[in-house]
Amino acid sequence: MSGRARILVIEDEASIRRLICRALDLNGYAAAEAGNAGQALALVEKMLPDVVILDLGLPDRDGSELLPRLKQSGAAVLVLTARDEIAEKVAVLDAGADDYVTKPFDTDELLARVRTCLRRRGAGVGERPRIAAGDLLIDLDRRQVVRDGEEIHLTPNEYELLAELARHAGRVLTHAHLLRAVWGPAHQDDVEYLRVTVRSLRRKLEPDPGQPALIRNEPGVGYRLQP
Repeated sequence: MSGRARILVIEDEASIRRLICRALDLNGYAAAEAGNAGQALALVEKMLPDVVILDLGLPDRDGSELLPRLKQSGAAVLVLTARDEIAEKVAVLDAGADDYVTKPFDTDELLARVRTCLRRRGAGVGERPRIAAGDLLIDLDRRQVVRDGEEIHLTPNEYELLAELARHAGRVLTHAHLLRAVWGPAHQDDVEYLRVTVRSLRRKLEPDPGQPALIRNEPGVGYRLQP
């Protein structure tokens, strides 16, 4: 598997595993598969995957219980689930999942999310001083946001929110995560603070604030910065 990104697919439905692994193989990845949690943990030790695609509905254990061990291995974790409850999505993201895709899913979207996980993993989250998003350049060292050589002036809260999204570009960050990061733990339930600041950021950054392309909303869950 050397030389190619290693992707482990943990999914109990054989037809879905085959579909995903075939798509990964055709796109140049080294794919391995597991049908349950026991097989998955053995493969993690053996292959040290770069990305794990994790189904939550496993026959021998809930997939969410594997998250700490998978993150400990250094892999990015992309949750694939038929569960559409907002609370479930928030819980897995807060537990360390890098992203999630809801079944039924589009294979091209799944591959795009895998590429984003690999880019973030390779760059080292939190270590990139400059992040590009659309035509914006976010310079974390200088605390500047620039478009076409001109600085865009942001309030302190606007900047801190954008910087937190930029540090995790491509990943969904929950409302509670963003509120803790920008306003502090005492305000993790004050979602209106977040909504107001996001609207203000979009007015300053988006070509069309009514159709945002940079700061994307995951309804009921949180926001992601589209890299």
